[in-house]
This record gives sequence, C-alpha cells and structure tokens, in this order.
Amino acid sequence: MANVADIKTKSDDELSTELNNLKREQFNLRFQAATNQLEKPSRVREVRRSIAQIKTLQTERSRSVAAK
Repeated sequence: MANVADIKTKSDDELSTELNNLKREQFNLRFQAATNQLEKPSRVREVRRSIAQIKTLQTERSRSVAAK
C-alpha cells in the first residue's frame, strides 16, 4: 500500500477488498516465514502496518457516522 492519503480516498468497499487481500498476503508471508522461504522479511512489517492503517480508518469512519 502506498500511503495514508491514498487509503483515505478509497471507498468502504475498496478498503474491505484491500483488507482481505492484505490478510491473505499476511497469511502467505507467515507460512513462508515458518518454512524459511521468506524472500523479503520487511514485507511482513509493511503488510501488518497497512492492515492497521485500514482498520483505523474504518473505525474512524464508523464512529463519525455513528456520531451524526
């Protein structure tokens, strides 16, 4: 994922799709790490942080809707 500005411009459906893709990638990376086949260890951290950013944005949006 590029940066926070790109994430904020996406719709809720796009964020959900992106979150599912990142979780699938995270699973695959964990599997590769367990079998010592991980090519780029830094990608694990990037994926984890991207997931956190998306979840944070989804929470912010749901709270703003609930507050209205």
